[in-house]
Amino acid sequence: MFNLKEMLLPLTLALCIMYPLAFSISEDVLLINYHIHIINDLPLEPPTNVPSLNLHCKSKDKDLGERAMFQHQDYAWDSKINLFRTTLFFCNARWRNKKQRYFEAFKATRDEDRCLDYHFSCIWSVRYDGIYFSSDNYTWTMQYPW
Repeated sequence: MFNLKEMLLPLTLALCIMYPLAFSISEDVLLINYHIHIINDLPLEPPTNVPSLNLHCKSKDKDLGERAMFQHQDYAWDSKINLFRTTLFFCNARWRNKKQRYFEAFKATRDEDRCLDYHFSCIWSVRYDGIYFSSDNYTWTMQYPW
């Protein structure tokens, strides 16, 4: 039979040590509302009255739905980072019947710092050769080729 007092002291010490580690990320990061934007920058092709991009984005818990997007339209939503920093939104981009690509539009561990510069925004541009990322809406780097 075990002694409750003998178990309580190590358990209390463990909690005192682990509690601050669990919250080692800044509390402010958990309160930030990140803005995710995906812009259709695909070239205009006939027929011009038909959307050139279909985009379906979701997380484990939230399906944002599918959107048919015309050139230069912006698909945007906001998200906060959860306590465990596991927030993840992924999207399926389909350029008419030509190309298709899954990509991670927001991943907390990757984007919590790089999306702080420009109004807490992660900006994506879907282009003819792939999907580009910018944290300032000025400098673009290809992240996902078709």
